[in-house]
Amino acid sequence: MTFKELGIIDPILDALRAEGYTQPTPIQQQSIPILLKGKDLLGCAQTGTGKTAAFAIPILQQLYNNRTFEKGGRKIKVLVVTPTRELAIQISESFTTYGKNTGLRNTVIFGGVKQGAQTAALKQGVDILVATPGRLLDLMNQGYISLKDVKYSVLDEADRMLDMGFIHDIKKIIAKLPRERQSLFFSATMPPDIVRLSQQILGNPEKVSVTPKQTTAEKVDQSIYFVTKKEKSKLLVHLLEEQAYDSTLVFSRTKYGADKIVKMLSKASIKSEAIHGNKSQNARQRALGNFKSGRSKVLVATDIAARGIDVDNLSMVVNYDLPNIPETYVHRIGRTGRADASGIALSFCDAEERAFLKDIQKLIGQKIPVVDEHPFVDDGFEEIPGNTSDNKANTNQRSGQRNGRSGGHKKGQRNGQPTGQRNGRSENRRNNDRRNGQQSEQGSGRTDNRDGKRDGKPAGQRDDRTDNRQDDQRNGNSAGQRNGQDHQRNDHRTGPRNINQERESHDRSRKRQRVSASDRKYSGRG
Repeated sequence: MTFKELGIIDPILDALRAEGYTQPTPIQQQSIPILLKGKDLLGCAQTGTGKTAAFAIPILQQLYNNRTFEKGGRKIKVLVVTPTRELAIQISESFTTYGKNTGLRNTVIFGGVKQGAQTAALKQGVDILVATPGRLLDLMNQGYISLKDVKYSVLDEADRMLDMGFIHDIKKIIAKLPRERQSLFFSATMPPDIVRLSQQILGNPEKVSVTPKQTTAEKVDQSIYFVTKKEKSKLLVHLLEEQAYDSTLVFSRTKYGADKIVKMLSKASIKSEAIHGNKSQNARQRALGNFKSGRSKVLVATDIAARGIDVDNLSMVVNYDLPNIPETYVHRIGRTGRADASGIALSFCDAEERAFLKDIQKLIGQKIPVVDEHPFVDDGFEEIPGNTSDNKANTNQRSGQRNGRSGGHKKGQRNGQPTGQRNGRSENRRNNDRRNGQQSEQGSGRTDNRDGKRDGKPAGQRDDRTDNRQDDQRNGNSAGQRNGQDHQRNDHRTGPRNINQERESHDRSRKRQRVSASDRKYSGRG
């Protein structure tokens, strides 16, 4: 099938032929007839399948066929909202290329730069506006943009928009659009959240899906390198020096990591530039321009900028860090092998990323070939913090030692006395009690004392003990010293002396009981 057979008009056909496009891609074959009929569309297609042309060509044709002269200049008839600056610029360039023979005018607005040039273009009048959500709302609030004349609205890369937190901005924009319009909703993936969002925006749309289950581009030659995290930089330099590719796109998980890779490559005399959210718009455009022109052969990017990078004949993509979201892997390698071109995608995987690799292979439904022959192969013994069995064993051993010490040793040293000595003195006391026949009497005295406490009348007993302690302190002896001396006498003195001591102790106890009983009797009378 050709574009002419799809019913594309001559001005657009001429522009397509000038770019070398004659046959539509599958997503274009399915989408263009639906959109030319004026129906809403929900489209799902992986990156690099010609999705932009699938909505740009039919919109341009309908605008051209329905053009009218309007007083007051051009009004915005088409609104395309996309998540990143790079992607917005790419879409605007596509509208310019395909519509160069139609006389239709488009402009692009995005944040990160001064708004002067953008507002000047808006004042001159445009038919097609491509925008990022933040700058669009800003200029709407300032009164530079009105959406009341929009006939066609396109939400592109909706899944990425959701990931970046633009959902509330999108709802504000949709609320300002006319109810009578043709709505297009495109997404590289179609998870449940995206489906629910599309139901809020679209009425009863036609659905187009080139790859219902997310898969990788068929033309991309993929491979995986198992390498430790510390050796990744050396492996990257090795591959770039060994295989002289015309253009290599390296993906980093973080902005800091991207800058670090550029510095490392610079030390190896490999010219590269980074593109990520912390870079100014001018710096990002300059880096992308140098990469496209071939002045720099290596571009290091984060996922935020990934979908805005459209480079013809990109030789190789390197996943320096494996993404933790499987769909992101598809978007990354989709930068190479676009349309009918072939491409190469290499991925580095350290010990902590093995789980990510498993999820990716599950999503794409295939095992990625492993490259075993390289100088920095991971031998499988890289330690993952907190997960090694040796660490667990050491932890258990230390725990056991602590438990052993606390279980008996500390318990035996209460009051500063080793267990053996304390038990020995207790045994001596029991033997002395048996020899002197005083065990039952002493036990009875202790029981009486406890009973007195239960009755709430321990004051006299406590006073006696307090007096004894005060006497000991006056004599310079602590309670522990007194007890030690008493125990020592018990150990070495036997016979009548011990009997007299026990009798005296028993008499004092009986006397305290009589005093306590007298107190109770007197208290009752009062």
